[in-house]
Amino acid sequence: MIDDHSPFWQRKSLAEMSWPEWEALCDGCGQCCRHKLEDADSGEVYPTRVACQLLDSHSCQCSDYANRHATVPDCIQLTLAKVAAYEWLPTTCAYRRLYHGENLDWWHPLVSGDPETVHAAGISVRGQLVNEKELPASAELEDYLEESPWT
Repeated sequence: MIDDHSPFWQRKSLAEMSWPEWEALCDGCGQCCRHKLEDADSGEVYPTRVACQLLDSHSCQCSDYANRHATVPDCIQLTLAKVAAYEWLPTTCAYRRLYHGENLDWWHPLVSGDPETVHAAGISVRGQLVNEKELPASAELEDYLEESPWT
């Protein structure tokens, strides 16, 4: 039973959340900041091992979140409409999970109370990606594709 003492993500829909509540849902995994490529024929989205230039590879947080659009104009501002449309969001994503009526997992910082659990559980991209600014000039994103698409 959900009551007034339940956490906000169990009491409110995504549309009812305040901006600070919405922002708090981000688990800090860094998956959104990973470059992705879409197969034009199948529509499948493949993650790469390349991170946005603003991703801090240790914290998995944006190094300039408030001003990110000045540096990366096409950075995505996740909204309710985009959560519904972006099938590429990882199945672990809090926004996607709540949108589909699922609860947050044990490792989510709002549940665990510890921002390190997302990393300890192996959900984050910590230590897995190369910053796009560190790529050789001749590099193509296709050279850094993961083997399987996100589903």
